[in-house]
Amino acid sequence: MLSLIVWSPLVGALIVLMTPKEKVRAIQTVSFVAAGVALAASLTLLLNFDRGSAAMQFVERWMWIPSLNVQYLLGIDGLSYPLVLLTAFMSVIALVGSLGIKERVKEYFFWFLLLEVGMLGVFAALDLVLFYVFWELTLVPMYFLIGVWGGPKKEFAAIKFFLYTLSGSVFMLLSILALYFKSAPHTFDMLELMKPGVQSLFDPRFQILAFLGLYFGMAIKIPAFPFHTWLPLAHVEAPTPISVILAAVLLKMGVYGLLRIAYGITPLGFAWFLPALIVIAVINIVYGALCAMAQTDMKKMVAYSSVNHMGYCLLGIAGMSATGFSGAAFQMVNHGIITGALFLLVGVIYDRAHTRDVSAFGGLALKLPVYSGLMAMTCFASLGLPGLAGFISEFMCFLGAFSAWPWPTAISVVGIIATAAFFLRMMQKVFLGAFNEKWAGMEDMTARELISVMPLAVVTVWFGIAPKWPLDLMNKTIEHMLGK
Repeated sequence: MLSLIVWSPLVGALIVLMTPKEKVRAIQTVSFVAAGVALAASLTLLLNFDRGSAAMQFVERWMWIPSLNVQYLLGIDGLSYPLVLLTAFMSVIALVGSLGIKERVKEYFFWFLLLEVGMLGVFAALDLVLFYVFWELTLVPMYFLIGVWGGPKKEFAAIKFFLYTLSGSVFMLLSILALYFKSAPHTFDMLELMKPGVQSLFDPRFQILAFLGLYFGMAIKIPAFPFHTWLPLAHVEAPTPISVILAAVLLKMGVYGLLRIAYGITPLGFAWFLPALIVIAVINIVYGALCAMAQTDMKKMVAYSSVNHMGYCLLGIAGMSATGFSGAAFQMVNHGIITGALFLLVGVIYDRAHTRDVSAFGGLALKLPVYSGLMAMTCFASLGLPGLAGFISEFMCFLGAFSAWPWPTAISVVGIIATAAFFLRMMQKVFLGAFNEKWAGMEDMTARELISVMPLAVVTVWFGIAPKWPLDLMNKTIEHMLGK
């Protein structure tokens, strides 16, 4: 089943590649079918997923490169399954948004489906070489999706994204090779490398060096300060559906790798780095929020808010508690849903006004009530309003970190205040006050736009009111990871 989930988008991509470029409708249909199969199969796993078990489930294993002991090894647990489901779900949502792409449609949908293969593979792979292949596979499609279909500075944004991520991947590869040669017998199997008997071969100094290599590659993806500078530019220049995928899924690869690999395989290196990690988390939260407050471009504001919100994940992880880890895992899902909706909604107004400057609008709530209502709800979710998904995960991150790091956690609260300030200011300037007659002909959301945003709005409310269902998926795995 996991192979079906991972590879069905690749089958779709190959069919798209063989389809004449003039047949736009056929290309779009094939893409939706391929992504839909991955989503349907991901949902099917729920029927047999054992929430009471911390073990890997639906494991697929066969030898891939026998001479190097490299395996085709897939499996999911309570940490990875929600992210597989999130990826499949957000890919379909982004494809709905991609129906507005009019230029080079064939190439766009080919690269999009190839990107989905890489993202799904990262969360399902349990062999470090296979993980690294999928990790690198996301680079090239994203490079072209930004560089070809992006904004005025698309080439620079694409190159900066590529170089940042590739440079981090080199250090990550060195750590993977070091773990392989240090283990006995030599293995890339994550599950084997997590066993105490194998980890006893890794002395503290080795674990610190291996952790730093892994962290460097994953921190760029998160993005953690000071490796965050590629993100706002990439978001601003990327087409709206790709901004959605970038925020909803690609950033989560870094946090997932930090939990699954860096913490799971090099725990002594992780413990050594904790004081630095909590400082980075605080900087991400406060600095990201303040940078967002300084923006007048709505898309750049949401991009910097991602730096802020990923800081909450780092804060929860630094707490080294079940509550903090669960909060970080839940925050990954919630941030994907909420920020994905924000980018879609910013794209809606940009398609009509061809500007994202908050000062260019005013009083839109009178003219666009549906759009205004959805944007208000999503902004409230992002700033952590109780009753919506963002509050639950952020609260758990703070709660889990407070006992271990009370003062840094208290300082991080400044980020919540700043986040509320910039979202409320944006809403005031764009939706309240006197109506700007320049936008008198502006229409409310279309059916396609509602179809892409409404599922995210429903999940945002659902997870805010009833978070037990997603948390139950994660709890046993989180407790096992912490040895409880």
